Amino acid sequence: MYHHLCLPTDGSALSEHAIEQALILAKTLHARVTAVFVTQPYHVFAVTPEQMVAVRDDYERETRDAARHHLRSIESRAHAASVPCDSVVVEDESPYQAIIAIARERGCDLIAMASHGHRGIKAMVLGSETQKVLTHSSIPVLVYRPGN
Repeated sequence: MYHHLCLPTDGSALSEHAIEQALILAKTLHARVTAVFVTQPYHVFAVTPEQMVAVRDDYERETRDAARHHLRSIESRAHAASVPCDSVVVEDESPYQAIIAIARERGCDLIAMASHGHRGIKAMVLGSETQKVLTHSSIPVLVYRPGN
């Protein structure tokens, strides 16, 4: 069965629900987990060099703090469930590629993540990191979708 689950999160409520379900699965399987938060690089929107530095520093600090906050929460819940957990923050332009790379590097044998379940035009316009992971990963992917 599965021994090491990769748990990507973006901090959304749906992602948090998927994490809760994945931790239950990990406990049942006596598996360990690696929680992953992918931040995206800063993109320039400011006009002056001074503004760019200040905005970039703020952006990097805020994204790093948010990632740490969400990962600490997962680590705490995993610890409470007696599920071994480590976590990683990675910056990447393509979150799906980072998720797959971390899962592969850490020896994960299952990626468990959420999907908003968008379909049609909305899905094409918004895109889906989950869909991209499903399409490109050779590691099995368990997708949690919102209930009706």
